Amino acid sequence: MAKGYWIARLDVSDAEAFKDYAARSPGAIEAFGGRYLTRGGRFEAVQGTARARNVIVEFPSFQAALDCWNSPQYQEAKGFRDGHCEAEFIVIEGTGA
Repeated sequence: MAKGYWIARLDVSDAEAFKDYAARSPGAIEAFGGRYLTRGGRFEAVQGTARARNVIVEFPSFQAALDCWNSPQYQEAKGFRDGHCEAEFIVIEGTGA
């Protein structure tokens, strides 16, 4: 079965308020078998427009990644980042290889 991934790119506008989201989201992610592959960290934009923060989360399946995103637990955590960052999130299925 192919794994699922969240790929997120963010520019945080209120770092202090964003801490509430950062403290709450890992519990929701772990509840669906997710694990962070990268969370921030050093990067270099080699083409296109970059955001200041990049996150990749791996889940056991595409469905688990979607279920986590749509879960009440994650949506509650997400409410703590809304308004404190500009972000793009995608849920993508791995190749299964």
